[in-house]
Amino acid sequence: MSDEQARERERDIEERVRELLAEDAYTIRPSPAPYPAIRRRGVVERRRRVAAAGAALVTLAALPVGAYAVGGGGGGGSSTGTPQSSVGATLSPTRAATPTPSATPSGPAGPATAGQLLDQITFAQAADGLDKCLAYNKGAVRHAGSVDLGTAEDYRIILAMNSTGDSNAPGDGMYVVAVQERPQRIRLICTLRNGTAEGLNTSVGDDGAPGAVSADINGGKLYQQSFLDKGHWKLPFRWGVIGTVKSSVSKVTVSYGDATSQAALDHGWFVASGLLKQQVTVAPHIKGYDAGGTLVYDSDQDESYEKTLP
Repeated sequence: MSDEQARERERDIEERVRELLAEDAYTIRPSPAPYPAIRRRGVVERRRRVAAAGAALVTLAALPVGAYAVGGGGGGGSSTGTPQSSVGATLSPTRAATPTPSATPSGPAGPATAGQLLDQITFAQAADGLDKCLAYNKGAVRHAGSVDLGTAEDYRIILAMNSTGDSNAPGDGMYVVAVQERPQRIRLICTLRNGTAEGLNTSVGDDGAPGAVSADINGGKLYQQSFLDKGHWKLPFRWGVIGTVKSSVSKVTVSYGDATSQAALDHGWFVASGLLKQQVTVAPHIKGYDAGGTLVYDSDQDESYEKTLP
């Protein structure tokens, strides 16, 4: 075979190899893995594992005195009332078996006293705010794999009040605080401005505090303005204090500024509020009493309680 014939044969072989490679390109380079479908399955599986383990979480922490008393209840907070915008409701000793007129089967339950809905905020407005907060959370679930917090009918609204804007979060708005007891305890504080949910602070599970009264560890956003505004708060300032109580506690008082508010007791939670008209540097002072009037908790004696503002 001549050199020319050999080169011709090599070219034929090379061309045939190219054809074979082109014909088998799909086998050599398979199509990309279906990443979106795999990710969706992974998110669903993570949710199942989190739900089974009952893991604690904090979701989207967003980011608050003249006397403005909230009517308190006896018997460890097992009393009910029709939520309205006024204060000083008379409480019955036990929670009614039927839902309050403001609570519907498709929405959240109402608070134990009318005074837990402040600043002329109606129950309908608070419930609408809660719906928007949960929708806000569902958006986070879709985009970041966060845990779905469920629907409004799983919750009871325990506080709704105006929020005061500050240097960290400009613009006044509204806070809605809601809790869920089953299958596990969930507390959420939602921030709304101009009718839109802008932030959601959520805690899951008991805080494990052994005391008869326990202030919410993340509840400071309800009674203080930004550290950036220290010494220069916008006044008057609507404040709120929330936390849990043992069944042995029949009365909780909260002193802030120059006034004392008696807290409402709402199924294991206490809720107090007031209107601050002066700058303060000391955190709210909380006291709890049993049915006989004996002091069973004093935040001044609680080493875990922050007694001064940052």
